[in-house]
Amino acid sequence: MERGTPYQRIAAEIRDRITSGRLRPGDRIPSTRQISRDWGVAMATASKVIAALRDEGRVETRPGAGTVVRSADRAFTRAVPRERDLGRDQIVRAAITIAEGMPAVSMRRVATDLGVATMSLYRHVSGKDDLLLYMADAVVADETLSARPPAHWRECLEFLARLFWTTCRRHPWLAEVISVTRPRAAPNLMLYSEWSLTALRGLGLGVDDMMYIHLNLFGHVRGLALALQTEAGERQDTGMTNNEWMETQLAAFREIVASGRYPTMEYVVTQDFEQDLDVMFEFGLRLLLDGVEQRLPLLAER
Repeated sequence: MERGTPYQRIAAEIRDRITSGRLRPGDRIPSTRQISRDWGVAMATASKVIAALRDEGRVETRPGAGTVVRSADRAFTRAVPRERDLGRDQIVRAAITIAEGMPAVSMRRVATDLGVATMSLYRHVSGKDDLLLYMADAVVADETLSARPPAHWRECLEFLARLFWTTCRRHPWLAEVISVTRPRAAPNLMLYSEWSLTALRGLGLGVDDMMYIHLNLFGHVRGLALALQTEAGERQDTGMTNNEWMETQLAAFREIVASGRYPTMEYVVTQDFEQDLDVMFEFGLRLLLDGVEQRLPLLAER
């Protein structure tokens, strides 16, 4: 590779900040979005900058914190498996580790972390889509292996929704991998559906009612989990929590509502409201299940 390519020049600037002490161990380095914005380069170039610094051992990805300067006492070592010893589980776990701190996973990035040729991965995983599915199924398995859903239908659905929410909380990328409308077959993901639909089937409901209740509950959790992923990225980019960011928007909101066209919004922006996705999850879950419980006599007659 030529010296002086855009990603190398940007990497050199960030490297200088680290070696000069302007960026200290544990400090976050600019995110891919910040690099793209501040240096005027494509996101792919920004990703190469961070990958280059990571490969040099100068930075590391920490779940919940983003990419930070590596501590000097943590020598950079990469376990390099022999390709003949490489297995699908090893590839999947490496990809999960990458996904916890990056917006995207690529076959090339996983191969780099494992110290093997990219093509060697294809003997175990057919492509990125399958890799993402295996990743999703693996993190779900971590939660479901010891799970024992309650027997009562409502307690069972509450248990499953909270289990799914907890899994998405730990792995914000998960919600984007799974689909409401185009699900893919995976044993541990299917276990959620099996437990949920079994609880609803026990109420004597028809297939349509079973499926729509199940999919609405699933969609509730997934929709909020997508917001988790977005918020994690925005927090890394801006350094602000959601509530801190909202504070920066209040003046603009108040200027708009001052026109008198939005009396209710004018009232709302003057009140104290702290948006909490965990509270929103519980609130929505309660509304959905209360609605199901109220309609059960009507559904049973159909």
